[in-house]
Formats: sequence, C-alpha cells, structure tokens
Amino acid sequence: MAQGAQALGGLGDNANLSVAKSFIVSIKSEKDFASGLLFIVTGGGFTWVSVSSYTVGSASQMGPGYVPLVLGLVLAMLGGLILFFSLVVETPDGGKIGEIAWRPLVCILGANLAFGALLGGVESIGLPSMGLMVAIVALTVIAAMADRAAFDIRHVLVLAAVLAGGSYGIFIALLGLQMPLWPAFLAL
Repeated sequence: MAQGAQALGGLGDNANLSVAKSFIVSIKSEKDFASGLLFIVTGGGFTWVSVSSYTVGSASQMGPGYVPLVLGLVLAMLGGLILFFSLVVETPDGGKIGEIAWRPLVCILGANLAFGALLGGVESIGLPSMGLMVAIVALTVIAAMADRAAFDIRHVLVLAAVLAGGSYGIFIALLGLQMPLWPAFLAL
C-alpha cells in the first residue's frame, strides 16, 4: 500500500510540492517591479491614445500620432524589460518600496508648474507672462529645494544663470523662437 501511495504521489511525497513551487513567480525587487508596471501602463496609454486619436502615418510620411506611438511602444518595452529583471535578478535587500519622499515630489512638480505659469502667465488669476529668464530662475531655485542638505543659494543662482544663458543661446538666438524673454513691465 505504501508503494502504491508513493507511486501515485501520496501525502508523503514532496516531489509534487517542489514541482508546483517551481512555477510560482517571486518578485526579487519591488521597486523595479513597480517601476516596470508604471512604464508599461504609461507607454500603453500613450500608444493607445496615439492610435485611437491621431493619424499615425508611416516612417516616410509621419502623422501627428507617429512619434507618440513609437515612444509609447519603446517605453512599454523598456517597462517589460525592467519588469522581467525584477523577477529574475536578486537584489540584496529585496528592493523594498520605502516611504514616499514628499519634499522632492512637491518641489520637482511645483518647479515645473511654476515654470509653465511664469513663462506663459495665468490669465485667470491675473499673472502676466514673466518671461523665460524669470521662469528658468524660479524653476532652478524651486527644484534645488528638493534636497535640503545640498541646497546652497549661491550655487543654485550660478546654475540658474548658466541655464538661462544657455536657453537664450539655444532657443532665442539659434532657433529663433518667439517667446517673452523678460517680464513685459520691465520693457527691456
């Protein structure tokens, strides 16, 4: 009887359990897994919107949906690669997802919002366009506040001046883009 139970994979047989465990997928890095999923969802969203809302065209005659489609596909494939490695490559601490870093999150998003509001103005609240130079300085200072320990106003203002000068050279002088450089009330 013992031989029959063993041959049929009875209660004392751990071989079936190890075979079943080999098909279970374990996440080796939670951070990479979450990042991969985020990339796939974002890339899939861009791909879906570009295909459903725009004319895609071809490589020789690109439509308005061509570049978002290609970038969405690349982003989704990159997410798939990251997701695959999160399941295969072992990380020392398991790649646990920690607490949300609120200060950097708020500073970086706020810097981008401030840049857009200052560059274009916000008519609904009566904020006129402050120009490219003021917008770049605000962007740099607000973004630099994300790291409290490394924030040094002198270094940040030097960086802002370099970025403002480089932006002027590239976008205004070389490309000839028409945008306000300074606030209108300064009349420079």
